[in-house]
Parts: sequence; C-alpha cells; structure tokens
Amino acid sequence: MPNPIATRLARFLDRVRALAARPFRREVAPGRFESGSASSLRGYLTTAPLAEPSRDYLVYVPRGFSRSRRAPLRVLCHGCRQSAEDLAALSRVAEYADREGCLVLMPMQSTDANAWGCWNWFETNTEHGAGEAAIIAAQILRVRRRYRVRRERIWIAGLSAGGALAAILGMRHARLVRGVFVHSGLACGAAASAASALSVMRDGPNNDVVAVADEARSRWRDSAPPNVALLVVQGDRDDVVAPANAEALVRQYLRFNGDTLIASDMPLRRSDASSHEAAGVRYGLRTDDWWIDGRVRVRQATVEGLGHAWSGGDARHEFSDPRGPDALELFARFVGDAEGREKRSRIARLLGTRAAGIDRSP
Repeated sequence: MPNPIATRLARFLDRVRALAARPFRREVAPGRFESGSASSLRGYLTTAPLAEPSRDYLVYVPRGFSRSRRAPLRVLCHGCRQSAEDLAALSRVAEYADREGCLVLMPMQSTDANAWGCWNWFETNTEHGAGEAAIIAAQILRVRRRYRVRRERIWIAGLSAGGALAAILGMRHARLVRGVFVHSGLACGAAASAASALSVMRDGPNNDVVAVADEARSRWRDSAPPNVALLVVQGDRDDVVAPANAEALVRQYLRFNGDTLIASDMPLRRSDASSHEAAGVRYGLRTDDWWIDGRVRVRQATVEGLGHAWSGGDARHEFSDPRGPDALELFARFVGDAEGREKRSRIARLLGTRAAGIDRSP
C-alpha cells in the first residue's frame, strides 16, 4: 500500500522542480505577418509619373524569430493580377520561412502605378535601377535595419513580372543582394521600350541583354566585381513568357559575373553540370549549372510540361501548378549550393594563405 506521506512529498518536489524550471523555459513565438511602407526619391515612373514613389509591403516574421540573432532575408515579388498575399499563399512561403529561419519581404504593387498589378519591369527608370527598383531597394534597406538582417544572405525572388523586377535588382543593386531567383521572368533590359514588352514576353528579348550586363558591370570599375548568383525556373510549355527569356537570363548573368566566354553573337556555352529527373508524380526536371572560378553562379531548372504557373504551388490558387517540383525547395537547394560552395572556397583560400605563410617562415 503506498505511503501517503511519501506520495505528498513526491508531488511537492514535482511542483518545486516545475517552478524552478519556469524562468528558463522560453515560449516559441509563432510566425506572423507585419506591414510597412518605404519610398525613394528616385522612385518615379516614366509610364505613370503621377504614381507615388512609395510602395507598401508585408514582412513574414518566422516562427521563433529573435532580434538577438541576425536572420537571412528573402524578398518575394508577385506577378501580374496577383497580390503579395496571393503569392504567399500559393507558394506556401510561410512554411518555407519557418523551416529555413528566414524573414520574407513581400513588396505590394499599387494599382496607381499599374492597373493590372504588374511590376513595371519594362519602364525606363526601373530598368536602370531607379523607379520601382529603387523603391524595392529602399524596402530592403528598411527591413534590413528594423529586423537586423544578415546582409550577406539577402536573396530576391519573383514570379513573372516580379521575376523580371528581381533580375533588375540583382543587376542594378548588386551590393544589396547575394542572389536572384527568377521564376518565369525576363532579363534586365530585355525590352527596348515599354511598347515592345508583350512581344518580348512572347518571343524573347529585342534588346542586347549581354550589352546591358557589360554596362552594369562597368559601374564596378573602382570596386570589387559583382558576385550575384542566379536561379532560373522556367516551364517549357509557358505560352506567356517564352523559354527564350530563360536563356537570355542565363547569358546575361554569366556575363555580369565575369564569364568572358559569353557573347551576344555566339551560342550559349554548354553547362558545366547537368542532371535530369524523369516525370512521375511530378513533371520532369532538367537542371543545368554554370560555374565561374569553381563556384556555381547560374542554375537553370527547366520544368517539363509546366505552363505559366508557380511550380509545385497550391492548386487552390491561380497561376499555380501542383504537378511541378516545389519551386521553393529548388530555391532552398540552390541557396545551399551557392552559399555552401562559396564558404568552402573562402576556407580553402584562408588555409592556402596560412600554408603559404608557414612555407615562408624560417
């Protein structure tokens, strides 16, 4: 028969231990969305001069976030006829952010600037880094300060028109971003004019995108050259943004990162590594990597059978195809490869320097 005194003593000790542990037990804060706005003096548009040079944005703060530790930042730009909330839902970006421990900035287009909710990637000021590119850059700076972001781990992504805007940010504001993810988008400066935007989407660039890369790179003459990685995800059955635009992006960013084998009048050089995943439950996937200085700089993921839609997205939303591989998983894999390979290269260079120092020692 249990001893009642011993039982009461055991319960008392359990309560004491629970009270003692309470100050050390931290509740994990749930993920949440917060709103904000930012503007730029260079944010005026030639196509909509009366539009305000500011845009609202959402920030997803991941589960367990703490300002005591700097976090990576992902910037996600929506497409036409879409809102930031729409893209967040169909891509399941909150789950991705919770898993990766990163903040997500989602700029919101104004209908005063574009009636269809498109980012004006074809607009003269924006293509040159002002306009909406300058506004998004201002948003990145504001979020970077407010949430103590890790500067070297900022990546910008976008779908369709949002992908085209992301490509512009990577080229015109290369000091702000580590890399770019363009899903079904276009190269920086692909359209020679706003009037040609639709034909460029359908047929490919009518402007020399390699020359655009040369011009953007020339601005770095007195400082370290750019190092902006690029992931392109493109459906081979996209009838809105032609696959020719994906090749133009690859060509442009290779040149921007210093690949001298890329030229406007020459075929794109073969990739340095290639793989293929056959279609099954999901569409087939071909992946091509191009390296510069032993590091992956550009990756093209071609989804076989995908139209103009977010690959692997939630089927309940427009511009989403669940049969494709998860686009954010492809993104996470590329970020890991790009950042991991660069980290290993830095370590190797450091060890080589130390070894050289030892060799020179008496």
